[in-house]
Amino acid sequence: MPIKRAGKGSGARKSAETTNREPPVPFKKAPDSLEPFYDQLSTRHVYIAHIDNKPASFKRKIFSVPVLMNLGIVLLFALRVWYIGPYYYLLLQSALGTANATTFVAKDLTWFQLASVVLRRGFTFMLDFILCIFVWPWPVEFCFGTTHGNPVGWRMQVGFRDKEIYVRRSREWYSSTKNSIITDESAGSGSGATTKLDLVNDEDARRLLVAHISQATSPLLTQQKTGYLTMDGNWDLDWNLMVLATHLVDKKELALEAFTSLTLLHHNNYGWLTADLRLLGGGSGGGPGASSADDDIRRKQVFAFRDALAAIGKEDLFFRWIEIIQFEATRPGGLGNAERQAEVAKQVRDLFQEKGVDFDQLWADSVGTDGLHGM
Repeated sequence: MPIKRAGKGSGARKSAETTNREPPVPFKKAPDSLEPFYDQLSTRHVYIAHIDNKPASFKRKIFSVPVLMNLGIVLLFALRVWYIGPYYYLLLQSALGTANATTFVAKDLTWFQLASVVLRRGFTFMLDFILCIFVWPWPVEFCFGTTHGNPVGWRMQVGFRDKEIYVRRSREWYSSTKNSIITDESAGSGSGATTKLDLVNDEDARRLLVAHISQATSPLLTQQKTGYLTMDGNWDLDWNLMVLATHLVDKKELALEAFTSLTLLHHNNYGWLTADLRLLGGGSGGGPGASSADDDIRRKQVFAFRDALAAIGKEDLFFRWIEIIQFEATRPGGLGNAERQAEVAKQVRDLFQEKGVDFDQLWADSVGTDGLHGM
């Protein structure tokens, strides 16, 4: 169903002209050096890459869980086939005219007996149908998936490393949003033009896209979870691209650092774009000039604050704090001026105060500074 965009009288924002030479913040044209990688990507998805620094031994333990789970499924299927196979063979013989233990004549049965046979066999057929359609594909895709590769093939080609590249691919939400139809009714009822939603130039749509990317690139997710556990309802791991990225690094065609918090998406007018979410914050603390050393210091401060909240049983406040900051950073203007930062700081202090926590005092006690490094 087309999305109707209100006319000028409602004060709705218009999308920027797609003829702009440079894409709007936080997007930038992807550097040519990444072409060996993004040349293999589909324009129908957004891609997020990051480097997992967890020890290889830890990754082996994590990977052993789905391996054992899928081995268990295969074993249960083998037992099911061993148990139910002779029954289906007898049913086939009966259907072909050879009487056996599964053969029943309806006229010789009471209604209760007939209903019992029908329900019992119906349940058996339904159970095996569900197992074959919904459960059996798990180990098959795990070992032999071809559309986007499979975990077993990825591990066989890449192995286990202390520094591994993980590449996530957007699920249906992106392509469905990207292909949404907008009807511009500014010219009057029934005469509006129909266009596809522009996720880069349209301000409202861009905020939605940035919110998805911000959540997926949050340090809480990429630093605290091993890459294998970053799949969710919005993002899938692309095993083939993970193999490709690793091989490009091994062959020295790309540097490993090129995949540190990398976001790639395609726009018809700009080509392949990257998203630098630090540009949303502005200032020395979040601008493009921020160094990786500054980022590391801020990350350590955030984790120290999280540990302090967890120690007093208030870890839920930490996640609410992160949600507020991410939401405000994706709003027009972001957190680029002191006035806006002060408003958000008051909102956070009030939230903590309602839960009986003095934000400033706890921050000073756990981090030892008056504020986030560089801000």
